[in-house]
Amino acid sequence: MGIEGLRVGHGFDVHPWSGDPQRRLVLGGVLFDNHAGLEGHSDADVVSHACTDALLSAAGMGDIGTLFPDTDDGFANADSLRLLAIVIGRLGVGGWHPINVDITVIADSPKIAPQRDTMAKTLSEVVGAPVTVKGKRTEGLPGLAGGIQCHAAALVVKK
Repeated sequence: MGIEGLRVGHGFDVHPWSGDPQRRLVLGGVLFDNHAGLEGHSDADVVSHACTDALLSAAGMGDIGTLFPDTDDGFANADSLRLLAIVIGRLGVGGWHPINVDITVIADSPKIAPQRDTMAKTLSEVVGAPVTVKGKRTEGLPGLAGGIQCHAAALVVKK
């Protein structure tokens, strides 16, 4: 295999904090108990969304908003891991296979480290390749504490 069979993609997602006390915080498929949730059409899992976008980008298959639009009530409160699994299936049909995904979560709260390994394991099982997760704080920059941001980079190979 030459380098022509490899592609890199970048994903980004951001969601603001929700004012709904019933909204649950899910990051990388992991529930963070006793923490405010994020606003969004689906479960607002910014980690799964960024991962999904990175994989779609690498394969040249569009983005999460095109495949699962927030104007479609069928995706209201959708489980983002299920959406990621659908995308992994589409990649396979197109001959693309993930090699790895690296994720950076940007948030002051909650702390990512206590759930990092669980998030990485959960995502790796869905993706079918190693997924690494790390957390970074906003370092007090105004405006960044209004929600959670996430970046992801994915490497895929065409087989």
